[in-house]
Amino acid sequence: MAQRTLLQAFHWYYPGEGRLWPDIEEKAASLAEMGITDVWLPPAYKGSAGGHSVGYDVYDLFDLGEFDQKGSVPTKYGDRAALERAVHALEAKGIGVIYDVVFNHKMGADETERVRVHRVDPDNRENIDPETFEATVHTRFTFPGRQGRYSEFIWDAKCFSGVDHIEDPDEEGVFKLVNDYDDGWSVEVDAEFGNFDYLMGSDIEFRNKAVYEELKHWGRWLMGELPCAGFRLDAVKHIPAWFFRDWIGHMRENAGKDLFVVAEYWHPELDALRNYLDLVDRQLMLFDVALHYNFHDASKGGAGYDLRKLFDGTLVGAMPEHAVTLVANHDTQPLQSLEAPVEPWFKPLAYALILLREQGVPCVFHPDLYGASYTDKGGDGEDHHIDMPAIDSLPRLIEARQRFANGPQTDIFDEPTCIAFVRHGTSEAPGCVVVMTNADETAKIVDLGPEVGGIAFRDFLGHRDDEVVTDEAGRASFPVNGGSVSVWVRADA
Repeated sequence: MAQRTLLQAFHWYYPGEGRLWPDIEEKAASLAEMGITDVWLPPAYKGSAGGHSVGYDVYDLFDLGEFDQKGSVPTKYGDRAALERAVHALEAKGIGVIYDVVFNHKMGADETERVRVHRVDPDNRENIDPETFEATVHTRFTFPGRQGRYSEFIWDAKCFSGVDHIEDPDEEGVFKLVNDYDDGWSVEVDAEFGNFDYLMGSDIEFRNKAVYEELKHWGRWLMGELPCAGFRLDAVKHIPAWFFRDWIGHMRENAGKDLFVVAEYWHPELDALRNYLDLVDRQLMLFDVALHYNFHDASKGGAGYDLRKLFDGTLVGAMPEHAVTLVANHDTQPLQSLEAPVEPWFKPLAYALILLREQGVPCVFHPDLYGASYTDKGGDGEDHHIDMPAIDSLPRLIEARQRFANGPQTDIFDEPTCIAFVRHGTSEAPGCVVVMTNADETAKIVDLGPEVGGIAFRDFLGHRDDEVVTDEAGRASFPVNGGSVSVWVRADA
């Protein structure tokens, strides 16, 4: 069975006009041949911005580009028929489809309601003004374009716990709705700002039993409509852990199979991730945020960064069975909210570290495979043009994961500017020697043992033209270019 390799098949600035679903359909065969086993799709349902929505401004979970809502039938990525063709093309090539689940909030309500609210200190959400007052809020979702198909559920103020905009009086901020539950926010959420239940839009009230059941109904419905290998859960630090602890189990039970589930708990501290995993009974994986930031720092630090520390404080270092490793994603790319790009020179090194090691499930970012070019406003209010070049060696690294990342692993993290690791292979599958440096051209002496004596090796990435031959004891010096990585494999492999 191929080792799991996940592709995030989009980025924030992916072109609209329904291009993504046909593009995925067209690329299904080449992705499978390359070694991609699972594809993470963007939110496939209608957002409040209609055909211009990236998908995280969720309006209607049941509208997969099928109904005339928010000014468009298709989503940014295409209509439902194109989505179906794409996911069935992936399924036909043995690639699992991973759906993005955005449950934290809804946006773009169809009607307003008159309710009572509390003002909340945005810097300490535990500080809720005891005084209540009447205001108009955008909280009633009737989905007139869908007219009850797939679900007749109507969302109203009782389904939400807070909003960030009120009218009459007109104010922006954080406002707690007075509802049928206690006056506080949900528990088992991140402790930033005292309680990070509220993030944006109309914040979903998971303590409402009808809401709880509707979200389970949607999950069952989606799995019944389309091929599904799993889910990527958005913004889970803002959603009570008890909800997903139950929802994931319910989805797996109804799927009748294991599902791959990875959650976005964007926190660089290992203890926070460990605590969340405990709260959800370790039923899922998390993105390794600390490792991403280590890659960012290493790419900025150049030869001054100690490569031996790359895995310090990381999830993959402490709990590898729960780590999805990444180099970049749609939130960290330039001009986005969590911007922390990894410099292009370092990306081949970073991808070698997530694709060729034993630990973790790697996630490849679409622009790193195919490139991206876009313009948007930066924090200074000015337009900035961004070019994200495709990483030339990335397809070979993905291929190397399937062909050579086999067997036990030995780390040789003995120098601050040059590290290596060995995958020793198995009786059925070959291994490799991976050497990288953030400084000048160098080499790493590696002892592979006498059973590998007198064997010739070549750089699978083609960065070096040398042929390295081990001595009788299986020892050799494996070179690497300055600021680069080489993957040494048997010349006859």
